Amino acid sequence: MIVYGAKELANGIRTVRKGTVQVARDIPEDNYDFEAAPGLRTVRSLLSHIAWSPALYYDVHRDRHIATFQGYDFGALMAHAHAFETAPRSKAELIALLESDGEAFAAWVEGLSADFLNETFTDGMGQNPKTRFENLLGAKEHEMHHRAQLMVLERMVGVVPHLTRDRQERAAARAAAAAKA
Repeated sequence: MIVYGAKELANGIRTVRKGTVQVARDIPEDNYDFEAAPGLRTVRSLLSHIAWSPALYYDVHRDRHIATFQGYDFGALMAHAHAFETAPRSKAELIALLESDGEAFAAWVEGLSADFLNETFTDGMGQNPKTRFENLLGAKEHEMHHRAQLMVLERMVGVVPHLTRDRQERAAARAAAAAKA
């Protein structure tokens, strides 16, 4: 039996956040306000959005421990998100925030019990029950989605993403070894 629980989810969150921080480091600060098209998030706002997103999971699961989204005030939450995401922050401030808050979120997830993760809650209509684990897995998926967007933005501003650089270095090392053989 394969068990993927709080510890494994927390480690996955840490791995994803480590990659996000690397992308944030790789993009020059003078490109942080780059916008791929009018109305899309800039690099800065995407990184701010990623940094803010654990607040939703804290509110739902830790602070309010809700059993249903019926009556949940998404408008107030989105207003809070907008205020957070539009606050001016430097590259260094965003990286520090991504690192510290990412680790705090992962540590919180790591400490959750199996009973807590197996609790269910429902959508705004009181239907479609999901486990807290399934919802918290969405935090990692959400960040991966936005990191993919950031990697496209990296290409658009002339930065080769770290995963591509790593792959190219491995290929060059293999080619050099083959040439010696």
